[in-house]
Amino acid sequence: MRGLIPDNLLEDILSRVDIVEVVSGFIPLKKAGRNFKACCPFHHEKTASFTVSPDRQIYHCFGCGESGNAFKFLMRYERLEFPEAVQVLAKKTGVVIPEINSGPDKNTAFITQLYGINELAVAFYENNLTSPEGLKIKDYLLKRGVKEHSIKDFKLGVASDKWDALINHLRSKGSSLALLEKAGLVISKDSGGYYDRFRNRLIIPIFDIKGRPLAFGARVLDNSLPKYINSPETPIYTKGKNLFGLNLAKEAIRDKDQAVIVEGYLDFIIPYQEGLKNIVASQGTALTVEQVRLLKRHTNNVVVIYDPDKAGELAALRSLDIFIEEEMDVKVVSLPQGLDPDTFVRKNGIDALSGLIDSASDLFDYKLKVLKSRFNHKEISGKAKISSGMLESLSKIKNAVLKSEYLKKLAQELDIKEDAIIEESRKVKTDKPQLSISRGIDNKLSNANSAEMLLIKLMLEEAELIDHIKNHLGPEDFQDEKISGIVSIMFELAEQGKKVGANTLINHFSQEDVSRLVCESIFLPLQLNSDNKIKVADDCIKRLKNNSSMLKRHKLQEEIKLAHNAGNEQRLNNLMEEFQTLINKER
Repeated sequence: MRGLIPDNLLEDILSRVDIVEVVSGFIPLKKAGRNFKACCPFHHEKTASFTVSPDRQIYHCFGCGESGNAFKFLMRYERLEFPEAVQVLAKKTGVVIPEINSGPDKNTAFITQLYGINELAVAFYENNLTSPEGLKIKDYLLKRGVKEHSIKDFKLGVASDKWDALINHLRSKGSSLALLEKAGLVISKDSGGYYDRFRNRLIIPIFDIKGRPLAFGARVLDNSLPKYINSPETPIYTKGKNLFGLNLAKEAIRDKDQAVIVEGYLDFIIPYQEGLKNIVASQGTALTVEQVRLLKRHTNNVVVIYDPDKAGELAALRSLDIFIEEEMDVKVVSLPQGLDPDTFVRKNGIDALSGLIDSASDLFDYKLKVLKSRFNHKEISGKAKISSGMLESLSKIKNAVLKSEYLKKLAQELDIKEDAIIEESRKVKTDKPQLSISRGIDNKLSNANSAEMLLIKLMLEEAELIDHIKNHLGPEDFQDEKISGIVSIMFELAEQGKKVGANTLINHFSQEDVSRLVCESIFLPLQLNSDNKIKVADDCIKRLKNNSSMLKRHKLQEEIKLAHNAGNEQRLNNLMEEFQTLINKER
């Protein structure tokens, strides 16, 4: 979505806004030299490490690493998407931006119509609760433990048994049948005409995070099938991108820094009304990456509650891997057989469920327990299957220390030598390319990384150094892939005659770690002046060139070894000649 907003408009907005004013509107700032400081709003701390630079119009937390410009702060603090943050600051600064569209059906007027027609449908279904058949369903809800205030809070309603009740009502309000079909409220007949999608069912409206009605879930009250019918996907509703109840739970999730995830609508409604406010529902399907990332905007800590059946176990295991890949802390609650969160709370009370949440198993213990229930961990073949299943998840852990400790724990649990577990873990494919270089070279590359960061700082603080550095280095000379990308954009902006500033540079990247690199480089503790800036830049350039040559030598040495072992004389001679040329250049 960033690319849909012209760069010049983003730069115009940032030039008119003061990040100190934006941030101080949410948290108190104190002057600290040229900067301002505060306790970080994104993690708990006692000593202020959150720094705002009015000169560079960026912020950076030295505790958790959170960094960015005014757009990024609003996104993180107010849980906004990038276009939404842009709209907020555009309105504040008086900058007019075009409508942000993503397709012919995504224009504002059409979207507004869909939300509007859904609101009319919500009111219609709610009003049906006063009808004779509606009173029966209301009585059912009360007997199921749904209280009167919850029926109103969740805007629960009833679809009558008639084929055209909603159609007739909405047409009387001036709504077209084509729009009703687009909203997923009616279905077209093969013979022509339309009929209501939902009939003789309890209606549960689904709202987005802003409280706007997106879609509906419809439940039968007898044993007929299907038990649930849901709205189809529409221009405003994609099932895998929404979490039921997040509009109500977002503040509690943020305050508690934890989200509890259940499956069904009633599994959400009953615990929520009884006091468990930091809860959402996945609407009966396995969690998607989009849902996990939506939740990550509010917390990094999740407890998943699934039904204790095989399908529930499989869904939980699939979801666990998504949480791991998104670097979230996930735990799992296993309910007693035959109970879901709805029935468990009605039978045992909310305190009992809260106790299970507090003692939830971490991802390692839960998955190991499930795999041990399926395979005999005392047999060799069982150990192999269990370890293989565990390594599928452990391979996705990005933190090296955490992964190492879990591998050690797995070896102990299965009574297997740790070396064997580590060897098997190396066979598990990951999405990250592995560099075939020695540990010694890795250490030197970490030193190169500090020089690369320093070069970013130099170019951001001294614009005239960009051409000097560009004359000696290319983006490919930077070993850190993300820094290489940053440098490439800086060179490109400079060629276009544009000002290269930290706050505008950040807009060209969506990855949080790239924003962090830019901001960390700015706050590197180095004072530059006209006497030393060229010397510092040249020292960094020399270090990068040396490390680049070292990598090339090592790569050639590996290729020479492979050519020698393969008996390929012609390739061996060519590689030897290339290696000698490289050595001569370094002298």
